[in-house]
Amino acid sequence: MIMSPTALVAIGGNSLILNPKQPDVPHQWDAVRETVRHLADMVQAGWNLVVTHGNGPQVGYILRRNELASHEVHPTPLDLIVADTQGAIGYMLQQALGNELFSRGIYRPVVSVVTQVVVSASDPAFEKPNKPVGSFMDEAKAREFEAQGWSVMEDAGRGWRRVVASPMPLRTVEEDSIRTLVSHGAIVIAAGGGGIPVVENSKGELRELKGVYAVIDKDRASALLAKNLNIDLFMISTGVDQVSINFNKPDQVNLLNTTVAEMERYMTEGHFAPGSMKPKIEAVVDFVKTTGNRALVTSPFSIARALRGETGTRIDK
Repeated sequence: MIMSPTALVAIGGNSLILNPKQPDVPHQWDAVRETVRHLADMVQAGWNLVVTHGNGPQVGYILRRNELASHEVHPTPLDLIVADTQGAIGYMLQQALGNELFSRGIYRPVVSVVTQVVVSASDPAFEKPNKPVGSFMDEAKAREFEAQGWSVMEDAGRGWRRVVASPMPLRTVEEDSIRTLVSHGAIVIAAGGGGIPVVENSKGELRELKGVYAVIDKDRASALLAKNLNIDLFMISTGVDQVSINFNKPDQVNLLNTTVAEMERYMTEGHFAPGSMKPKIEAVVDFVKTTGNRALVTSPFSIARALRGETGTRIDK
């Protein structure tokens, strides 16, 4: 059994890069060290943690390296890129969080789990790619990628990006291992980048998992894991302190306490952009409806204040 209280904190990939003009690894380390301070505050306050994370920018860098080096070395398939970024970002998080906890006299194991997530080979998402990967670009550059066979789209007013299929996550392959680690007091980093998408082929007693060319939405995969682990609090750590309706308009309203019914109405009214906040709201609504437990959306730097009810957006049933 997982001891209570346990939180699953989903960290956005872009929150690991504080300044888009400084995306290099030393600055990523700075961002990670800042992020884990707030996670360590939660541990110090008595929370058990499962941490998931995005990997969009990091996937983009590897794709770009593939392109630049294509005349010298073989390209890296997308499922291996997700695995690579799970390992690299997981290493950074587990080292930085372990160091931060140790400096506070807290001795807890921190471990990263390279995580596979099963999707359906017949998922309609494969017919209509819409999940952004890689860095932002202008339309002219996007059209160049389109000519190379990529699907491209404009992403929530922030620029153009390449897109791939984003099938629904069905099962976390390493779920039992994650549950066991957490139940024994470990802080677990898992399902990075939404997990490595795999399809399952079964023939009698034989089972085969195989990676596919896709990217699973990190928030959907996090919600699935949070539901199945019966997490007490599902927190999405993103780029804003609070969820807003009428965002960036004169009548913008920041939401502090809200319900599933209210959030579903706001989604119907079109308040949340498909490439930005909408997947996060869909994920927290799904979690709260299924478990009856609370969800919270806020920025990494406001986690402590959000847990005290001073900011953030809390969603209850």
